[in-house]
Amino acid sequence: MDHRDVIRSQYQAALEMLRQAIATCPDALWDDPADKVAFWRIAYHALFFTHLYLQPTEKDFVAWAKHRKDYELMGPPPWAPDQIPQIGAPYTQDEVLEYLDVCRQQADARTSQLDLDGPSGFEWLPFGKLELQFYTIRHIQQHTGELMERLGSRAGIDLNWVGQAPA
Repeated sequence: MDHRDVIRSQYQAALEMLRQAIATCPDALWDDPADKVAFWRIAYHALFFTHLYLQPTEKDFVAWAKHRKDYELMGPPPWAPDQIPQIGAPYTQDEVLEYLDVCRQQADARTSQLDLDGPSGFEWLPFGKLELQFYTIRHIQQHTGELMERLGSRAGIDLNWVGQAPA
C-alpha cells in the first residue's frame, strides 16, 4: 500500500464533503450579514490553504487566477493583528466550486510527488511533510463541519459522509 494513495483519497473525500456544503448552500446563507464570517469566506479560506499546503514550499505557490488580496483571511492576520482585511464583493458559488476543482486537481497531482520524510516546506509549520497532510485534511474537515452545522441548523440541509475518494 502506498501511503500517498491513502492521503490522496482522504484529500478527495474531504474536498467532496466541502463541495457538497458549497453546492447546497442557499443564497440566504452564502453571504448572510448576521454571520461573523460569511459562509463563502470560510469555504474560500479552507480551499486557499489546501492549495497552498499542497505545494512543496511557499515559494512554489502560485495563487489561483481569481484570487483577491486577503480574501483567504477570516480576520486580522496573526503577524499584523491591527490590519483588518478589506473584503469586497463575495465570490459566487460557481467561483468557489471552480477553485475547489483546482484544489482537487492539485491533490491528485501533488500527493504522488510528496516526500513524506521531508520538512513541511513552510517555516511557520515546524513539522514534516507527512504531518502537514494530516494538518491540512483536518483543516478542510474543521471548516466543512462548521459549514455543515450552519446548513443543518439554519436550512435543514443534511450532507452525506464521504469515507474515501469518490469513484
